[in-house]
Formats: sequence, structure tokens, C-alpha cells
Amino acid sequence: MIRLNFSIELNYDIYDNASDFIFNIHAATTPHQQVVHEQLHVSQDVRSSLFTTPETGSRYLRLQAGNGPLCVRYEASVEITHHIEAPASLQEMAISEVPPHALTYIYPSRYCQSDRLHNLASREFGGWARGYQRVLAIQYWIRQRMMFQSGSTNASTSALDTLLEQVGVCRDYAHLMIALCRAINLPARFVTGIDYGVDQSMRPLDFHAYVEVMLSGRWYLFDPSGVSPPMGLVRIGTGRDAVDVPFATVFGAVSPALPLIRITAVEDVAQGLNMPFHTDQALSSASG
Repeated sequence: MIRLNFSIELNYDIYDNASDFIFNIHAATTPHQQVVHEQLHVSQDVRSSLFTTPETGSRYLRLQAGNGPLCVRYEASVEITHHIEAPASLQEMAISEVPPHALTYIYPSRYCQSDRLHNLASREFGGWARGYQRVLAIQYWIRQRMMFQSGSTNASTSALDTLLEQVGVCRDYAHLMIALCRAINLPARFVTGIDYGVDQSMRPLDFHAYVEVMLSGRWYLFDPSGVSPPMGLVRIGTGRDAVDVPFATVFGAVSPALPLIRITAVEDVAQGLNMPFHTDQALSSASG
């Protein structure tokens, strides 16, 4: 079991009389990720509501704030008990076998234009044996061609842009991998979270994006950017691509500051708490 403690602090200056916010910063709840403790602090005295999407366990905070500074701080401790599987046992599924709730993740989406990448994906990966190793081949193909560089892309960068420029951040790596997977009929989706174990000389602590691919009826974790071990990934939001799970959606005249994020891991062998580590086994923290 992995226990991770983290905090997210978001600061804004608001210029409208009333600005609306939808935040996706709460740790998701699934059978494999449980919230042990959490605390939310909002600097303004405002009403807020929290709602959960049943399929993914993603949780959204909605509030309206007035003029002046706004600080939203969320702290949590989560325990992750991964489903672990031998990669050789995981198989791709025919479209007729894909569960209905996963069908939306085989179609192109705003940032993942899989219909434009079918010929490339078929040429590069069509000869691979179907299964987990073919998904790994896609991940390694991206790592070999991409350079991780903070600030190199923006919110409009798509998988096609990333393929052309061959530079980006975790969000771009994830979009490209999802698009290539969908191009060969592999259900793939975008996950946001916090990652433990990142080399901070590569990038400062920030929100992290990674990928889940469905094999043998279950979603398995892949981090194409390779900046942290998948075992150290906290799940926050899950969707088709980044358009579904921004950490903050703002309606109004607002000036944001950079997020402040911290994360630590708890090691206590007596309680069965281990540090995240790299493994060749297939990992899942999703509902199914």
C-alpha cells in the first residue's frame, strides 16, 4: 500500500463583483484509492458545493467568490492499493467486447485527433503482438522522439502539434499516447493528478498528466513522460483529454498565480506502507 500526503494551494485576484469557479483538485475516490484525511480552506466566506462523477470518482468543487484575493487550499492523505497484474496476461479487446462506459474513449477528441494518426499508428505498431507490450511500444516510441521542456507548449497544443514539434510537457506526452492508442482501437483516457518521485531539476512540482489504457477489461496506468514512477501517481480527474479535467475553470475577470503543490510519501513497513518504486508489473488504480 502507498500513502501519499499532499497539498494544493491556488491564489487569485478577482476583479468582478462575482466570479464563478469549478475546481478539480480533490483526490478521486475509487476502490483502489481511498481518502484517509482531507481538509479544504477557502479564504472568502462563500458557499461551495462538492459533487462526484460516479464512473471515475472525480470530484468537483463549485463556488462563487467576490472582489479581492481568493485562496483555495486543499490538503489530503490518500492510500493507494494498486491492482497488480502480470503484463503477459493482459490482452486487447475487440470493439464488441469493450464495456459500454469505455466506448467514448476510442473516439477522437479535441486534443487527441486519433482519426488523423491511423496510418502512422498502423505502420509503426501494427506488426506488434496485441496486448500490454504493444502499449509499451507506443510509450517508448514517444519517449524516444520527444524532449521534455517546461513552457514549450500552451493550452491549445494538440497531439498533432506535439507529433510535429517533438517537444512538450506531460500533458502533451499524454495526448499523443492517447491519440496513437485510439488510432489502433485501444481505449485510452487522460488522467490528472499529483506525482511523487519527480526529479525537480526536470520540473518543479505541478499537476501531472498521465494515461490509462483498457486491457482485459480494466484500466492500466502508463506515464509516457517517464518523470515519475506510476506507483506514485495520485488520481484527481479522469476524462477524454485535458478539456474534461482542468484543475480550475474560471468564469469572470480573474488574475491567477502559479499553483503551489507539495507531496510526501509515508513509509511504515509495520503498517504495510511502502515507498513508491518502479516496477515492470501492470498497475491499476481505477474503479474497473
